[in-house]
Amino acid sequence: MSSKEKNSVTILTESQLSSRAFKDEAYEFYKELRKSQPLYPLSLGALGKGWLISRYDDAIHLLKNEKLKKNYENVFTAKEKRPALLKNEESLTKHMLNSDPPDHNRLRTLVQKAFTHRMILQLEDKIQHIADSLLDKVQPNKFMNLVDDYAFPLPIIVISEMLGIPLEDRQKFRVWSQAIIDFSDAPERLQENDHLLGEFVEYLESLVRKKRREPAGDLISALIQAESEGTQLSTEELYSMIMLLIVAGHETTVNLITNMTYALMCHGDQFEKLRQQPDLMNSAIEEALRFHSPVELTTIRWTAEPFILHGQEIKRKDVIIISLASANRDEKIFPNADIFDIERKNNRHIAFGHGNHFCLGAQLARLEAKIAISTLLRRCPNIQLKGEKEQIKWKGNFLMRALEELPLSF
Repeated sequence: MSSKEKNSVTILTESQLSSRAFKDEAYEFYKELRKSQPLYPLSLGALGKGWLISRYDDAIHLLKNEKLKKNYENVFTAKEKRPALLKNEESLTKHMLNSDPPDHNRLRTLVQKAFTHRMILQLEDKIQHIADSLLDKVQPNKFMNLVDDYAFPLPIIVISEMLGIPLEDRQKFRVWSQAIIDFSDAPERLQENDHLLGEFVEYLESLVRKKRREPAGDLISALIQAESEGTQLSTEELYSMIMLLIVAGHETTVNLITNMTYALMCHGDQFEKLRQQPDLMNSAIEEALRFHSPVELTTIRWTAEPFILHGQEIKRKDVIIISLASANRDEKIFPNADIFDIERKNNRHIAFGHGNHFCLGAQLARLEAKIAISTLLRRCPNIQLKGEKEQIKWKGNFLMRALEELPLSF
């Protein structure tokens, strides 16, 4: 989107927010919004009217605001209920990310014990082994596409083993995950995504049947046990929860590893500083989360009760979308916000959200990134971008800030 186009746009559409062109210029656009239009109108097709939030303080407030709901059934009456955009929607949306208390608390409790500090630390050796094994495959070539060869397989292997899912199915998850996060109401995209989600539902049905026959000590078997008890988890919630854990269990981490590596490649002084002072790794990860937030925009929140924000009435049924990427570049909170500084102090980013829906897997993502980046820098000290920086492209995607690929030589 050119500067001229940005100045003339009065309402942003879903297709614009999802475009590669928008991703390329988003940070400058957000900067203008924070100055003059912190509440920006959106047109979201079948979802109706929406608003884009760009300032940090507004984001913090709204992420905890009980007038906003994740489950649209808590906002719309039966007569107002929108028709499903996808035939398979009901089977894949009954998870905790789309729920409100008390349902959200019930669903989160079922899985949070798998993500405790103690449980995550027990995965450290396994993650290290995976990182080394992946680099063993590419190191002789002196080249890799970081996304395909390292950043994607590492977290998908980890979450697959936690869930008890065959590793040979991981490439399928990549296609299905993209269909889930590829928010669009364009008819041709809807049809294709619905077909892919149908495949995903069939896969989950088959997987659950197998786990019922042969339960094991994995997370899916534990969820099936909760479903069999009747009051804990419905069948739709079971499928939706497995889907969420597969998708959320790797998508954010893929982007964190890739975006952090890209930021280091583009800021040679910070890259060299981290190589010389590896004890800065934790701080560097937090700065990478802030600087190129893996999740650019939140999933939608519905307005259950009208309220006023910046002099504008937010009406019942309006959609609120928060730009985590913009909030994390807010100059009022982060001095020199557009500078990548791995020693940044008091880094209060909200890359993992805030409030009830703070990312359950945040600690796992941080650990995976720490091991992945530390191992990469230790084993490939001369790593650098292969080709021109201008050739590196952001994906056109509504929710995520993700690179198409990241070619590296070493």
